[in-house]
Order: sequence, then structure tokens, then C-alpha cells
Amino acid sequence: MMPGPLLRRGPRPLLLHLMLAMLKSGASMTSLPGLNGGWPSWSAAATEQAAALAAQLGGQAGALPEAVLLEALRQDRALIAGIAAYRRHPWRRTLADPPSVWAEGGSRVLDFGGDGPPVLFVPSLVNRAHVLDLTAERSMMRHLAGQGLRVFLLDWGWPEAVERAFTLTDYIAGRLERALTALDGPVVLAGYCMGGLLAAAAAQRRPDRVRALALLATPWDFHADDAEAERGAMLARTLPLLEPALALSKALPIDALQMLFALLDPYGIAEKYRGFAALDPESPRARLFVALEDWLNDGVPLAASVARECLAGWYGANTPGRGAWRVAGQPVDPALLRMPAFVAVPARDRIVPPASARPLAARIPGAVLHTPQAGHIGMAAGANAEAELWRPLRDWVHSATV
Repeated sequence: MMPGPLLRRGPRPLLLHLMLAMLKSGASMTSLPGLNGGWPSWSAAATEQAAALAAQLGGQAGALPEAVLLEALRQDRALIAGIAAYRRHPWRRTLADPPSVWAEGGSRVLDFGGDGPPVLFVPSLVNRAHVLDLTAERSMMRHLAGQGLRVFLLDWGWPEAVERAFTLTDYIAGRLERALTALDGPVVLAGYCMGGLLAAAAAQRRPDRVRALALLATPWDFHADDAEAERGAMLARTLPLLEPALALSKALPIDALQMLFALLDPYGIAEKYRGFAALDPESPRARLFVALEDWLNDGVPLAASVARECLAGWYGANTPGRGAWRVAGQPVDPALLRMPAFVAVPARDRIVPPASARPLAARIPGAVLHTPQAGHIGMAAGANAEAELWRPLRDWVHSATV
């Protein structure tokens, strides 16, 4: 059953982020006895850094341990202050959804209006769709609807019993294709993050319904380099640990998903909240932070079969990058696409590293590669999103649909 209004519990899972902060502080203190050049693992560069730090501290005995302790305490206090400030912040999302033009199960196609070429945006299955309609000031959907495009957004909704039995084929060859056929088409199909993989597969299957394709921060080669291959293997290794939860609820719970995201950047969340503690809570930057964190912490469970396919197939076996990913029995190959394509690869993306996303642009014949100077979420809803993505995407859609 879909939960009621969000009660702020973030960052989720809170205990994990507090434990990571505690482990970081503890490791900083316990490693102090080894801060000398005599240890086998101690490098020349580290020796120089330690000497420079000691000089800054005046070379006093005991100064370094005291400085490390004080810094650890400062960071921990800032983290707690940031979490408390986020939880008590008065901002709440009150933006009403536009009317829907199609619905099936918990899924809807929202109509943001506008005049011009129709564009259907497809978000990820694991987050709420409204990251693309975050606030009145930070809504890609409303902005583009006022810029000569007819804008639609597929909201996958909360997975109930039917959706919890879905595979990726059910989502792509079933629900997404039926949404496409419900619209006056063909349309420009725009997929964000995981939604880009779904959109690419649907575009290959239904070129009669897709006029052009935009892929925004979309992974493809999950083993693009050694670091990506190791990250994929690490995520795949979590699957046996998650099987009891998958068997119980027929879906991967939200906190388990958040834990997997945390593994990609273990200390990034704590660093964000320390920075938030220093912001003026009335500032636009603080309100944007709260809006994005509310969205991040209000996730959606992922159907069990889809979770297995993503973790074992995409991340573990790199099925898309190897040409082995199949939808309804057919391989998904972007090289077969014969339509205008736009591939946005954020330069500072930590969730979908550029090395994973760039192969899509190389694989699709004639694809336009756009590299926003932004992160994964900032590209879509950040303070500079209009300049980094919204306007370039608008211009490309107009040129691709002339």
C-alpha cells in the first residue's frame, strides 16, 4: 500500500549514515599511531603531508592527535546540526499535479500542456517522477511546456501487487508501450537515468511511435573501466543478502535501495548535510536542498524481478554494454536506432559516471553528445539546470522535429 505523506526521516537509512560518520571519526583517531614514515605502507607523499601538518601545528607533541580529535568532533557536530536543520525546515512541496491523459494500475501520464512537438519523459522506477517537476521555480516540465513543447511525464506510481510481479519486459513492452500508443504520436521520448534504458529499448521496439530519443544521465556500459567493473561486482554481490527482503515483500524496499546508493558514495551524504548546516534556512539554496532531499528520501520500492535483473544483469554481468540485455526476447542494441538522438552526460555525475554513459552516444548513429557541467540530479533540477540542460534540450528537440 502506498504510504501517506512523507514524515522526514532522512537521510535514509539514517543509522547507516550515522555509523559511517562514526567509523570515519574512529578510523581517523585509531590511525594516528601509524603516522610515521617507518610503517611499510606509509608513502613518501604521505610523509611530506604529515610533516607539513606538523609544521602548521608548531611541532608540539600531542598537537596532531588533538587537532584530529577536534576536527572529528567538529564534523560530527555539523552533521547532526545539518540533519536537525533539515528535519525542522518548514518547506513542503505543495505543487499540484497536472491532469493525467492515461492511466494503468498506479501509473499515469501527466499532461503539462504546451504547444509544439510532443515529448514524453520517462523517469527511473526507483524514485518519484516529480524530480522533473520539483517546485514552481525548478520544474523542467513546466519550463519546457512554456518553451514551445507539448510536455508529458510518465509517473510510474507505487508498485502494488500487479507491478511487484513485473519484469523489465512488462514495464517496457507492456506499460511504456501502451502509454506511447495512448498519445498522439509519434513523440520525442526522453528517458532520465534508469528511465533512459527503458526509453532506448522502447524506441528500438516501436520506432513508429518514437520520433526522436533523448537519454539523460543514462548508464549503458556498467563495466566501462576497472572502477566501474568493481562497483558493478560489489552491487551484484549484495543480491544474496537482499533475497529475504525480496521474498517477503516481492520488492526491494526503499531503505535497501538507499543503502545501495550510499555504497556508491559512502561519505557524500554526510558531507552534504554538513554543508547544509551552514546555510541560511531562508535562502533559495536551502529550500532547493530540502526539496531535493525530500524527493530522494521518498523513494519507491523496486519489483523483485526487476531488482534481480538490474543488480545481477546490468551491474554484475554488464548485459547492456555486452549486447546481452534482452526485452521480450530481443537484444537491445542502440546501434539499430535510426532516429535523431540526444545523449546528455553530466560531467560531475557520481551516480552514473560519464564513462558508463558516454558509450550510448558512441553507439547510436549520429547521436548528439551534450556534457552539462553538473551532477546527476543538479543537471535536471539544480540551480543551473536551465542553462546546463533545459535550454540545450529544448533547442535540440526543435531542431530534431523540424
